[in-house]
Amino acid sequence: MAGFHTFFGWVAIGLSGAAAALALAFAARGFGLPRWFWWVGGGAVSAMVIQVLAGVYLYQQDERPGSQHMFYGFVILFTLTFGYVYRWQLQKRPALRWGLFLLFVMGLGIRGVMTFGKSF
Repeated sequence: MAGFHTFFGWVAIGLSGAAAALALAFAARGFGLPRWFWWVGGGAVSAMVIQVLAGVYLYQQDERPGSQHMFYGFVILFTLTFGYVYRWQLQKRPALRWGLFLLFVMGLGIRGVMTFGKSF
């Protein structure tokens, strides 16, 4: 499971970055988001949720990744929850707001990978 968490972490980061780049490209051109984007964005969010759940499972199996790594996992989960709660406000300028949101989640994922094994 630790190998899955390591490999799939980069997949989740890549999906978030790709979805963010697509959304920001649409925003730069002044377009709205097409229907198919929600499959890409939903896939990125789902991949991050799977990552957090895999991390929780590993923690229950006595894998200790360091407190900073766990902190960023919880911040990702908190951010995704915030995104869900405020999803209607994100629809006012969806391409820009969802692009920035997913870019932020991608950055948190990268930071989580960088802090593996480190404690506060």
